[in-house]
Amino acid sequence: MFLPLHDRNPIRHVRFPYVTYGLIALTIVCFLFQSVLPPAAFDQATIDFGMIPIVVRNLYPQPVPWLPDWATLITYAFLHADWLHLLSNMLFLWVFGDNIEDAMGHVRFLAFYLACAICAALAHMAFNLDANGPLIGASGAVAGVMGAYILLFPHARVFVLARIVIPIPLPVPAFWMLGFWVATQLFYVVIGSDEPVAWWAHIGGFATGVILAAGLKRREVTLWGGR
Repeated sequence: MFLPLHDRNPIRHVRFPYVTYGLIALTIVCFLFQSVLPPAAFDQATIDFGMIPIVVRNLYPQPVPWLPDWATLITYAFLHADWLHLLSNMLFLWVFGDNIEDAMGHVRFLAFYLACAICAALAHMAFNLDANGPLIGASGAVAGVMGAYILLFPHARVFVLARIVIPIPLPVPAFWMLGFWVATQLFYVVIGSDEPVAWWAHIGGFATGVILAAGLKRREVTLWGGR
């Protein structure tokens, strides 16, 4: 219903958010490698490098012998099922990631992003202990970026493409746009959903982002936008 286009929130502490753009570039490159594989090899790549709960729990051998079981808690975030899956995640990272990198600094933001990916995967695993299907996608890590954004810049204006009668761009406060997003995740967790979406990974990543942002932000960056 709400697709972010851009935000009105200039960066102030870094000259260029190269970690954000680097993560976007790396994720796109990974998908390009996936996309040229034959269908069977594409599926095998998601099994090899996706996060499979029974593999991480050491109940089933790792498909790639040289890859540690825990490594897929990170590698899964750089794989995607299709172009729509990839582009939607990268759009959210492009809109919100630069300000969080600005608020934390390059190194801390990279550590933050990977930590959100790991915690999102662990949240998914906690509610799917015996799952044998691979979790893939950057949405858990990106949800962490969104959690940090709502904590640090809730009043920033985000221009979203709102599908009401016809799609139109509207400026709305980040708190409302992101709050609606997280409420949607909770809604589907409560009522259940047949969609192949890792709702708990989204919630786990978002919660991790809120918690970590308070400790990783620059001292001069205030919580709740200074209000």
